[in-house]
Amino acid sequence: MQFKHVTLEFDGSVAILKLDHQEVMNAVSMDMLGGLAEALDTIEEKRDEVRCVVLTGAGRAFCTGANLQGRNNQSKKTKAGLTLETGFHPFLRRIRSLHCPIITAVNGPAAGAGMSFALLGDMVLCARSSYFLQAFRRIGLVPDCGSTWLLPRLIGKARSVELSLMGERLPAEKALEWGLVNRVYDDGVLMEEAMKLARDLASGPTVALSLIRKLYWDSPENSFEDQLNLEFQSQLRAGDTQDFREGVGAFLEKRPAQFKGK
Repeated sequence: MQFKHVTLEFDGSVAILKLDHQEVMNAVSMDMLGGLAEALDTIEEKRDEVRCVVLTGAGRAFCTGANLQGRNNQSKKTKAGLTLETGFHPFLRRIRSLHCPIITAVNGPAAGAGMSFALLGDMVLCARSSYFLQAFRRIGLVPDCGSTWLLPRLIGKARSVELSLMGERLPAEKALEWGLVNRVYDDGVLMEEAMKLARDLASGPTVALSLIRKLYWDSPENSFEDQLNLEFQSQLRAGDTQDFREGVGAFLEKRPAQFKGK
């Protein structure tokens, strides 16, 4: 399925969401954000079928940040940052509240907003040649799209501030060493490995996996007592699913569980 600068494909219960504006290395425009919104609408309509999402880029880049082409030629200047709340933030919030796990397959440069998009994955997989870049300082802006929330929680303040102040490339291997990403693969096998992992997650207990996502997203803002309560509420919900009953039955019968995502 083709949307504006976005393609969406389905492989069984896995949705493959691809940023696809190769002429600008998949830089994000309002048109692309509209395409992403439509693609997520389609995924939502198929939520009973879609049990894992893979987000990647077309061509040689994952996403090189906001599309700046034409800004110097605009007859009416748009203030930098205004599109955050109208375009970028709705997409970020929807990814956070997705009903199933999301894998980001970082196939090339992930810069600026593209770095934030990449780090939204529950599992972040990288091509060996890929890199991350907090590019904002290069054009006189501050980090956005949640990067100042995500980065300190993933790699600590010192490294986060350095990346943002210096604007230096962070290679995939170093990102793995820092604990910013989960796995690094040779470029040629990245998508094969991403799909292998996606199919594994898609065959799992989707309700429980969704609740796991929420627990870890909410954890940084919660007190210990708040988190205990959230775990309690989440466990009640997970324990009321068909998949829980199937999982227990499979364990007792010493056979592989056949989860249905319900």
